[in-house]
Amino acid sequence: MKQFIIVVLLVLQASFLFAQQEKKFIKKGNELYQEQNYKDAENNYRLSVGKKDKTVEGNFNLGDALYKQKKYDEAGKQFNKIAASSTNKEVLAKAYHNLGNSLLDSKKLEESIEAYKKSLLNNPQDDETRYNLAYAQKKLQQKKNQDKNNKNNKNDKNKDKDKKDQNKKKDDKNKDKDKDKKDQDKKNQDDKNKDDKGKNDQDKKDEQNGQQPQPNNVSKDDAERMLEALSNDEKQTQDKLKNKKLKGAKVHIEKDW
Repeated sequence: MKQFIIVVLLVLQASFLFAQQEKKFIKKGNELYQEQNYKDAENNYRLSVGKKDKTVEGNFNLGDALYKQKKYDEAGKQFNKIAASSTNKEVLAKAYHNLGNSLLDSKKLEESIEAYKKSLLNNPQDDETRYNLAYAQKKLQQKKNQDKNNKNNKNDKNKDKDKKDQNKKKDDKNKDKDKDKKDQDKKNQDDKNKDDKGKNDQDKKDEQNGQQPQPNNVSKDDAERMLEALSNDEKQTQDKLKNKKLKGAKVHIEKDW
């Protein structure tokens, strides 16, 4: 029985010593925190909580030291851990408030709003949390409006791009048509020049052979036939005129009364 009492006393003494040491680290951490030496304050707070994360005060202060170093993700995890392990409304309200701040600075607006709401559920009278909630909601609405404007601007740019592409295609099509027309006109002109050149070459050849160039490409045989036809027509015309003269001569006829 005496031995059992000694063991208990030793355990109690060890707990007392650890509690004293824990407070010592927290106190040192607080001093460093006030000096804005947040890194060393963090180290002391970690020593205060130890491996079992015993004290609420040490865990809260550790989260605050992480937040001051802008380690928002680590700070958020620390406050979330405190909230998950406590049933005390005051502790929950403060833990969710600080969690909301960490999320807000991480640009996680929707998550921060939910954290502030949970804080107010545990302490509806906290005006600071209510203000932070309103601020986060306003920032979220601004972000949505900006995203909407960016989307509309993007759509407008896409529409303008589509319109430009359509106009470019239309212009390219017209250019192709113009090019085809020019190519055809050039071909026609080349053909005409080729024909004219052929005619000129033929005329020059005829002149060199002592022949007069025939108009409209009439051959020598055709020209002779045409001359012969003209001679025949002229002869027929003279015969007609002669007959008409004979028929038209006046003849004196005695009237029979």
